[in-house]
Amino acid sequence: METLPTKPEVEIDGDYEAAMQTVRRAIEHFRGCSPEERASLQRDLDQLHSMADKLAAGKVEIVVFGEISTGKSALINALVGQAVADVNVRGGWTKDVWNVGWNGSGFIVPGLASSEVVLVDTPGLNEVDGAQRATMAHEAAARADLVLFVTDSDLNEVEYSALLELAATHKPILLVLNKADLYTPQEVSELMTVFSGPRLAGVVDPENVVIAKADPRQVEYYIESADGRTRQEWRKPAPDVADLRDRILEVLAAEGKALIALNAAMYAADKSDRMGALRVRMRNERATATIWSFAVMKALGVALTPYPIADVLGGTVCDATMVVTLGRIYGISITTANARELITSIVRAAGVVMGVEWLVHAASGLFKGLTFGIGTVATALPQGAAAGWGSYIVGESARYYFEHGASWGPQGPKRVVTQILENTDKQSVLQRLKDEIKKKITSNRYARK
Repeated sequence: METLPTKPEVEIDGDYEAAMQTVRRAIEHFRGCSPEERASLQRDLDQLHSMADKLAAGKVEIVVFGEISTGKSALINALVGQAVADVNVRGGWTKDVWNVGWNGSGFIVPGLASSEVVLVDTPGLNEVDGAQRATMAHEAAARADLVLFVTDSDLNEVEYSALLELAATHKPILLVLNKADLYTPQEVSELMTVFSGPRLAGVVDPENVVIAKADPRQVEYYIESADGRTRQEWRKPAPDVADLRDRILEVLAAEGKALIALNAAMYAADKSDRMGALRVRMRNERATATIWSFAVMKALGVALTPYPIADVLGGTVCDATMVVTLGRIYGISITTANARELITSIVRAAGVVMGVEWLVHAASGLFKGLTFGIGTVATALPQGAAAGWGSYIVGESARYYFEHGASWGPQGPKRVVTQILENTDKQSVLQRLKDEIKKKITSNRYARK
């Protein structure tokens, strides 16, 4: 088959430009990360930048998969036309994911005259120490625009499972029966029938099953000279990957530009989801630690302060500081005054339930006042636990507010706070707060007097 036409178009179409914008937006979305988040997400951000460069250059990545010793490296050599990949009789020779430019393919992405096709080799699916290599292989598959799945026999369970995983990525797959020279024509025909059967229906299209002889075994020839004498000679036939090369070019010519654009958009969406989930988890972990830290701080402060007015004022300052801190965790700036307004709206939304805290506060505060602070130890557990509980609910409600972009959403604050109260094990929280107060009193000899 002749090399397919590669005359570039004048402009990049809208779908390709839209894919570029999708990748750029995914990168921009994480510019506001905290240093801790950026450290955890740096690898993902680097990969998104690499995808942006790939898309801008019009690079087509064809990733080669298969078990060890199925001839993946030999196949790349045969396609490129020179020995660029190490080929060794020892299984597991390919130790890393690496790529080589396929300059002889003759394919150029329309509109991008500087584009190139790259063949990417991966470690064998059944390698020893395969966990890390499997991760590398799957990351290569995520970037792939086209997948070559190489086998040298009927698919075993490892190969079949891997092929199903790859098919789930919705990338076009060419199933390559390599080492066809090891079989008789009848055996090759039978294998092709199996590959076109129900087991691979919907996984690999029959027209995408291709035969190859990337590194043919030597063949014994009997050569007869002019004088009638014969001699034996072993010769190695030239690689035969013409059908595979033609099918690759057919797919790229028909869908190459769309494949690159779609793959980049899917890659960016997947990375955004993963990075977003990781960032939310990190922020939630920090928020949980912050809420509990301030709840305990307020519980101890209120419990151990002998002056009735000071404990209320101190508790209010503690809650406001907690809300401001939570806002920073979620990347939202809020003033102390606005924090107090948010706390007021939360307390109002909680209604009667949160009102109990203030009743305990008032009763305990009155007792403190009447006894000139002597009643601090007696009121420490109930007042401190009630104060900490209120702070905990304020924190959880503020976390929801910030997590949803400084908004209560369509439910409104009353419904949100009610749900938080319903889903929180109050007795467990109160007991934990009481334990913290007891621990502090036990370790403080002045508080026991």
